Amino acid sequence: MTTDHTPIRKLRVSDPLWEAYGSVCDRVFSRNRSEDLVDHMRGVVREHGDEDERAKLDQAERELAERRARKGGRPRKE
Repeated sequence: MTTDHTPIRKLRVSDPLWEAYGSVCDRVFSRNRSEDLVDHMRGVVREHGDEDERAKLDQAERELAERRARKGGRPRKE
């Protein structure tokens, strides 16, 4: 099921941790929290996922590539 956007997910985390994590991601990795969390999730599925879970990761990557192709690539950083 391909949609025109990536759904927003809710995550419960304390404000101080969220702020500290955002600062570390920016300073150390030069990326935002979402990029870091998504990359972490991909790595976990690649390393520990079973065949079905890795197939879902492949499907997700294809959907993202299709969306970006329609919209002209990855959104610009501001």
